[in-house]
Parts: sequence; C-alpha cells; structure tokens
Amino acid sequence: MQALTNRKKQVDRKPMTLMEKLYLPSIFKGMAITFSHLFKKKPTINYPEQQRQFSSVFRGVQILNRDEEGRERCTACGLCAVACPAEAITMEAAERQTGEEHLYREEKYAAKYEINMLRCIFCGLCEEACPKDAVYLTQTFAPANFGRKGFIYKKDDLLIPNPVTDPEGYAKAKGTVGKEIK
Repeated sequence: MQALTNRKKQVDRKPMTLMEKLYLPSIFKGMAITFSHLFKKKPTINYPEQQRQFSSVFRGVQILNRDEEGRERCTACGLCAVACPAEAITMEAAERQTGEEHLYREEKYAAKYEINMLRCIFCGLCEEACPKDAVYLTQTFAPANFGRKGFIYKKDDLLIPNPVTDPEGYAKAKGTVGKEIK
C-alpha cells in the first residue's frame, strides 16, 4: 500500500545516550530561551499613563451623531437594529412635535435608543446600515464596569455633544471619523 502524502516518517527507536538521559542539554536550551526574554522589550504598557495605539480601522464604542446645527440625525428607521447580528440594539420611534424642529432633523426620531454592550460584537454593520450617518463606531473602547446594567448604553450616553453649545466636546467626540487617514 502506498501512502498518499509524504508526511509519514519512520520513528527513530535507538536508545538514548548518557547526555540525553541527564536532560542537561534540554534544560540549558530552555534556560537560554528564558534568559533571552529578560532582555527583550516589554509588551505591556502602563495603561492610565500610556495610551495604546490602535489601528486606523479599529471599531470601538458606538456614538449617535448630530448634524452641524445640533439636531439628532437618527430617524428611528430600525435598519441598524435589523443589521445587528447580535441583536444588541433596541429602539422606539416617536413623532416630532411642533416646536421641536431645533432638536430633530426629521419628523420621526428615536425616543428610546439602547445598545447592550455585553452583546455587541463591534462588527460595524450598524454603522454601514444607517442611511442618515447617525451611528458610527469611535476609536475608544468600552470602559469596565461592575454591574450588567452599566453596559446598557441609553440614548443620553450615546449622543455626541451639541456642536453649537459645546464645539470642543463635539470635535473631541467626533475624533478621526470621516477624515481621510493617511
């Protein structure tokens, strides 16, 4: 019978020599590898003092965007919730009342918008599905929390600062999203 691959190798069954029985060469080889790691650069960082550099395509916590006049972009169409494979997004729509034109762009808006960060897989499909550019993923990661309720972000937690009243906070929250990264 001929083998289909050449991976089969005959096992060497010769008896071990005295040096092999003492295991000293193997021990010295392992110690050399250990000592070589002592002089290499440390892979850890001191987190609060040092910030890790993320890739330009890193997807972090979601943000609900506003337009230049400070009005919410989300129209509660539900495409982000439908596109989410983890079913982490829930929302409820409401109709804009008279006198609220300065708060919402369209006649419909999201009265309730929640993202369960324990279910979110940071895939970015919600960002791609949004026709109004209302949802996008930032370059910050979700902070640690002690309770499960702290990981359910409500609309107030997700809304970006108003660019009219807080332009510095808006620019900081916006970050590099939408800018060309070289």
